[in-house]
Amino acid sequence: MFRKAAVPTVSNGSYLQGQANGKLSSMDSGQPARQGKVVLKKKVTLLRGISIIIGTIIGAGIFISPKGILKNTGSVGMSLTVWTVCGILSLFGALCYAELGTCIKKSGGHYTYILEAFGPLPAFVRVWVELLIIRPAATAVISLAFGRYILEPFFMQCEIPELAIKLVTAVGITLVMVLNSTSVSWSARIQMFLTFCKLVAILIIIVPGVIQLIKGETEHFKNAFAGNDASIMGLPLAFYSGMYAYSGWFYLNFVTEEVENPEKNIPLAICISMIIVTVGYVLTNVAYFTTISPGELLLSKAVAVTFAERLMGDFSLAVPVFVALSCFGSMNGGVFAVSRMFFVASREGHLPEILSMIHVRKHTPLPAVIVLHPLTMIMLFNGDLYSLLNFLSFARWLFIGLVVAGLIYLRYKRPDMPRPFKVPLFIPALFSFTCLFMVALSLYADPVNTGIGFAITLTGIPAYYLFIVWDNKPKWFRKLLGKSWCGTSLLHADSRNFSEICGSSDVLEKDCLEHFN
Repeated sequence: MFRKAAVPTVSNGSYLQGQANGKLSSMDSGQPARQGKVVLKKKVTLLRGISIIIGTIIGAGIFISPKGILKNTGSVGMSLTVWTVCGILSLFGALCYAELGTCIKKSGGHYTYILEAFGPLPAFVRVWVELLIIRPAATAVISLAFGRYILEPFFMQCEIPELAIKLVTAVGITLVMVLNSTSVSWSARIQMFLTFCKLVAILIIIVPGVIQLIKGETEHFKNAFAGNDASIMGLPLAFYSGMYAYSGWFYLNFVTEEVENPEKNIPLAICISMIIVTVGYVLTNVAYFTTISPGELLLSKAVAVTFAERLMGDFSLAVPVFVALSCFGSMNGGVFAVSRMFFVASREGHLPEILSMIHVRKHTPLPAVIVLHPLTMIMLFNGDLYSLLNFLSFARWLFIGLVVAGLIYLRYKRPDMPRPFKVPLFIPALFSFTCLFMVALSLYADPVNTGIGFAITLTGIPAYYLFIVWDNKPKWFRKLLGKSWCGTSLLHADSRNFSEICGSSDVLEKDCLEHFN
């Protein structure tokens, strides 16, 4: 069941939830937790934080089809320039989130910061679209890439059946959900291993590329800024592709409450990760151009495979495996982080209460993870995934821009808020402008799909008033909500052992069981 939204209140830079007795509580208030209270533990170290960021940024794109930038710039030199500039701009955005993460020490990422700065309505709209469309569709898309490339070595001479891809994808999604429901520590350890595999895969491309440069293979870098298809109008689309390739730097802010020493580790993890990814992306593209011409790169279906076949022979068979592992890492990191957004939104009254429950022994937000599974499966087998992502691609940049604008707003509204890490004001100003530019570019490039996405996003407004603001709901409506949400989670657990599985208030447990039974 939904709760009435809490009234935003700030104390020492942390949003506090209003409670029935009129008192306020906060995880950062310095008061000891109530006896027997189940909370998420701080198990995300600096190294694990770096693995979350790198592991979610680096997906399949850099290995398979890093050609959106080259196509729209028309030259090798300009494409490498755009890759570098997009990395720097993404670092600016990440630094803004580092400031927000150190002064608002709550998990939830975009949702929490919008709630803090602008109130409950825009925050609800953000989490509404994320839960129903964006996250299930995005998880399904990256999972399909995992399913395809994990099967690639077994179908070298023929086309992979679509049903086989979807079945393996479903197994991969289920495995990620089980892993994130079972253990925070194991999920983080596997993420570290997968991040290591991604970096190894990138090094496997960069090192031969450097050797080629030493041998004098610089033909494609001569007149690097000359190109027949160069167009000023293509540059905005090139930047759009570049910023999308770097997206994922914000995921550590989704798990702030689980980060050890967040004042130090969040900024450090963000800076280290973005430097590694930016250098890795630029050098990987340089390596490609030592062996593959711009025209061949645009025609290649899998650039890393083409590169490996020319320089490594049979070892190129390992590339699909590394791509699959890279996709699995992005799946794992995304589910790990975004489930915390749903957990926090539920805790603040914007999603059903059951999503704020924590496993009493494993200390994982079990229902917040599980709720993604059926939604992702529906998208996988029935949804037009790429259309949905096109519809809502602008929403990501709109809300990220709103978050960074909120940082500027909080500087003036709450100048006394503790800020252990503070960025120069020109950085959020420049990045907010960049995000608005991305939104405008979406409208220019694809006004129909962007308009549909805008309409889908606006459905969050009536949903907010229906589920959150409206107090006098009919009894049948309240029971229907209770059954739908409590039943979804209890399908995965015997209701007789409910209190042993998820920790929450006695009232919530009784309420859920009454509706379920």
